[in-house]
Amino acid sequence: MATHLTDGDTRLSLWRRVREFAVPPAMIETATARRTAGDWAGACAAAGFDVDLDLRELARARGRDARDRIRADLRRLAPDLLRWHLPRIAPDGLLRPGLTMPLARHDTGEGPLCLVVRTPPAWADAGQRISLALWDGTLSDPAARGHPHPHPSRRFRFDLHRHLWDATAAGELRTRSGADRPTGGERLPFGSRLPIKEGELCATERWADEARIVLGAEGRAGGTVVVRLGGGQRLALRIAADGSVTVDRHNADRHNVARHNVARHNADRDAGDRHNVARDAGDRHTADRDAAAGARLVLPDAATWILPDLELLRAGLVDAGRLHPLVAAALVPGHASAARDAYPDPARQPGVVECRGVPHRIGLVDGVLSALDHSPDELRREELLVALGGPPLPCLRAVDDAHRRPDCLTGVRERLDHGDTAGALAVVEGLLGPEAVLRDGPLKDALEAAAQRRIAYGLYRAGLVGSRPGPIRTRRHRSARDPRPGPRSANRR
Repeated sequence: MATHLTDGDTRLSLWRRVREFAVPPAMIETATARRTAGDWAGACAAAGFDVDLDLRELARARGRDARDRIRADLRRLAPDLLRWHLPRIAPDGLLRPGLTMPLARHDTGEGPLCLVVRTPPAWADAGQRISLALWDGTLSDPAARGHPHPHPSRRFRFDLHRHLWDATAAGELRTRSGADRPTGGERLPFGSRLPIKEGELCATERWADEARIVLGAEGRAGGTVVVRLGGGQRLALRIAADGSVTVDRHNADRHNVARHNVARHNADRDAGDRHNVARDAGDRHTADRDAAAGARLVLPDAATWILPDLELLRAGLVDAGRLHPLVAAALVPGHASAARDAYPDPARQPGVVECRGVPHRIGLVDGVLSALDHSPDELRREELLVALGGPPLPCLRAVDDAHRRPDCLTGVRERLDHGDTAGALAVVEGLLGPEAVLRDGPLKDALEAAAQRRIAYGLYRAGLVGSRPGPIRTRRHRSARDPRPGPRSANRR
């Protein structure tokens, strides 16, 4: 579930930014209030989920028992907690695109039924929306037919980690994450032979127990579970019936060579696309090959790597009060959860500016950022002088910089990237005032670009474009193999 980078400090810095921007306090507060009131659909809406299931239709197709099981899962679902724990990718910490992840599996007598969540493909990930749907092993769901990976993932199995989304099971996070064990605890017997670099955050002390959970879900007392490590490395854990654990490096190494060749081929073919597209293509190719070879069981990512929140706490990079309340309660028992500000901190206004040797004030007047120590007539004359090419007053320059390149621009972009449009607008309005008219510059460009990207997600949801439309492949980033002079339009696919 973690984003793996070469440098551990960089990885933790990334997760610190993710925890600050990806799931804002306002989302947690609203989703929690609606969930505790019994409104699971309202909680999903507050957490940025699109609900693609119909309980009435489910009752007609599978019976009331199946509907009641799924409804019970939905009432336990904390969508904001699930968003907190979903897998993410570097360098921005955005949701890993193009995944279908199982939350709960049920045998209804008419075949398996699975509650799943899906992340959109990379080209349509604006807003970081998540869809909630049912999977019955077919492509009867229109949303599944347009998804690049409609089958539930074997690598990201939240059905084996209900504590990552079920509010009633969130307390299990302390045990399942290894937070109740001392740091530097004993590793597996073969720890000295693991292909793990110094400092990699693998939860090796939990692998054996988690592998038994994976096998138990398949009704097996023993067997082989594949562990996917960073850098294309893989291990094969063999759990014997007597409980002993061994590792098979030979098969894992041969698999690594094949996977490396596939990844290199996909990287060449998809040069110019976003960095994660080649990885998704490689995962799909690997999944198909594994299925043909017998679909070996895979240790979920949530069990492979140490929980990022636990590492952040141990490194002192985050306080328990900055974590999700359910996560903080599990990892720091007895922690008194204090209410966080529902909205981001207001941006810092220019305040006082040295203007012609005199300190002048900058502040909001009638909902607009203005120079307070200049008369309206003087400001109009100075604005006309600037339009004619003259030098602006320091006060006017400070106001103009706040409109075009404010100090909060990086935070606004982070919030827009993670889908927190309300938070980004709250920062902008706190700086410029609710009545301000944006001027041309990076701030306006960032807001307009975020609005334009949402169109691609709307087209994806409506099924009006293919799996990888042309507008994402621009002239500057197009592959050298692509002879076309410009982007491919959606109607040419």
